Amino acid sequence: MSGFDIESSTERMAAGEAPWSNIGNPVIARSVLRDFLSNPGATAGLMTLSIIMLLALLAPWLAPGDPQSIVGPERLWPGVNPDFLLGTDSLGRSVWAGLVHGARVSLLVGISATILGLVFGGLIGAIAGYCGGWIDDLIVRFIEIFQTIPSFVLLVVLVAFATPTIGTVIVGIALVSWAMIARLTRAEFRSIREKDFVMAARASGISAPRIILQEILPNALPSLIVVSSIMVASAILMESALSFMGLSDPNTVTWGSMIGASREVIRSHWYLTLMPGGCIVLTVLALNLIGDGLNDALNPRIMRKVRSRKGVE
Repeated sequence: MSGFDIESSTERMAAGEAPWSNIGNPVIARSVLRDFLSNPGATAGLMTLSIIMLLALLAPWLAPGDPQSIVGPERLWPGVNPDFLLGTDSLGRSVWAGLVHGARVSLLVGISATILGLVFGGLIGAIAGYCGGWIDDLIVRFIEIFQTIPSFVLLVVLVAFATPTIGTVIVGIALVSWAMIARLTRAEFRSIREKDFVMAARASGISAPRIILQEILPNALPSLIVVSSIMVASAILMESALSFMGLSDPNTVTWGSMIGASREVIRSHWYLTLMPGGCIVLTVLALNLIGDGLNDALNPRIMRKVRSRKGVE
C-alpha cells in the first residue's frame, strides 16, 4: 500500500489501532503538504487565493461604510484622486470598496454552495454507490433528470422565481451542482465497496453507516477534495453571471454586478469592467491551480511518476 493511501479502519482495529488514526497521521499529512507545496502552480494559486481571502476578511476596515454609497464624482480614473486610488464608477461609488466587499460575497457564495452541494450530493451518491441494485438505478435516473437540463439555465429559472437574495443564489447553485458530486461519489463508492477490507467489515457484522463513514468515505475523500476546489470556482462564475444579468441581490455589491453596471461605458471607461473581471479571473485561476495541485499530491500514481522522473534527472 502506498504511503498516500488511506488504510481500512477494520485493518487498523485488527492491529489494535483506533479508527481514523491514519487520516491524521503527521507523516502522511507532511508528505501530502510537501508534494502540494513543491508544485509551483499550486503554490502560486494558494498565495493568490490567500491574498484575496485576506482582503475579503479585512474589507470592513480597508473600505469602511456601505460600498453602494455615492462618495465622490462619477467615473474618476484610477490615480486621479488620492482618496479614490482605483477610481469611481458611473454613480460615484468607490471601485476599491466594491472590489474588496465583492470578494466577500463571491467567496461566501462559492464556499457555501460547495458545502451544500457536497453534503447533499455526497449523501445521495454514497447511498447509491453502497446499496446498488434498484436503489442505485432509481437514484441514477433522478440524477440524470437534473443533468439533462443545462445547469445555468436551470439556475436562472430557479433564481428568477425566488426572492433575489444571496441565500437564494447559494441554494440555487447548490441545487444545480449536486448531481456532479453525486455521480463522482457513487463511482468511488461502487469501486471501493468491493475491496477486501469492506467485505471483511460486512462479514464481521459492522453496520452499514459505520462501514460508509469509516471504511469507504476516507478512501473517497481525495477525489471529493479535488473536485471541491473546482466547484467553488464554478459557483463564483455562476454567481458573477447572475449578478451581471441583474438576477442576484440588488442590495449587495458583487464583482458581477460591477461589470454589469459598467457595460454601457466599457469603451470609454474600460477599467470599470477590467478590474472586477480581473478579480474573477484571478480567483478562478487560483482555485483551478489549487485543484490541480491537490490532485497531484493526493494521487499516489502521479507522485510516484514525478519522483521517478526527478530521480532520473
